[in-house]
Amino acid sequence: MSTLAYIDASRRLVGADLLKLRRRHGLVLVSSLLTIGAMIVTYGVIELLHVLAPATHGPAGGVVNLGHAAFVLAALGSVAAAIVASAAGGGDLDAGVYRDLVVTGRSRLALYASRIPAGLAFLLPFASAAYTVAAVACVVLAGHRPVPTVDLLATSGLWVLAEVVFYYLLAIGVVCVTGSRSYTIGIVLAFRLALTPILTSISALGVVRELVPGVALQDLTPAALGDAARQGPHVAMSGAAIVTVLLVWTTVALVAGAVRDSTRDA
Repeated sequence: MSTLAYIDASRRLVGADLLKLRRRHGLVLVSSLLTIGAMIVTYGVIELLHVLAPATHGPAGGVVNLGHAAFVLAALGSVAAAIVASAAGGGDLDAGVYRDLVVTGRSRLALYASRIPAGLAFLLPFASAAYTVAAVACVVLAGHRPVPTVDLLATSGLWVLAEVVFYYLLAIGVVCVTGSRSYTIGIVLAFRLALTPILTSISALGVVRELVPGVALQDLTPAALGDAARQGPHVAMSGAAIVTVLLVWTTVALVAGAVRDSTRDA
């Protein structure tokens, strides 16, 4: 097969996986509620409280509320990432069509690899739109509070998207290893929302905490957001250590998923 033919076949495979996800109306609804819906409700409630009781509730915008919004979106975005990844990586197994895909002669590795860009192409527009809502609200509804700079808005958005992408890649590897959508969602969410904060808060672990990916991602939080966007104490890490930890976790998860998917009984 020529290079152009291979690229075209890969593109069509990714397009087919993306179409599968888009046709899951429940998945579309859940993803939009966890991202865009959460930001609309959050800022709507804060602004409503400000209008009703301005003396006790400040404006919905400003730098501080951008930090809170980034924290919420990063957490809920990782939940959406786990759900979307479990659907992208385990959907064919659950539907009983994985054997049919294999017997067509498609490479198992190609089938596995296509789920990565397809899932991200499905997920990232939701996360980006949600952050856009937060960024616009923080500027328009800032009132007397400091308005976020363009640089802060850009770096905060990149940080949120980095967290969403990381947990999507991690979940893709986990779902292909376990073969179970429900187990994957439980494992990733327990690791992200429960285990990571606990490990981060145990100071006796010392440098061992730097091996936790959540610590590395937290260290990437823009300093201007302060503690509003952080969960637990701050553990300082070098740039090289952050990149290494995130790359190792991502590589191990994706390689383990590829090996399991390539050897799975069709």
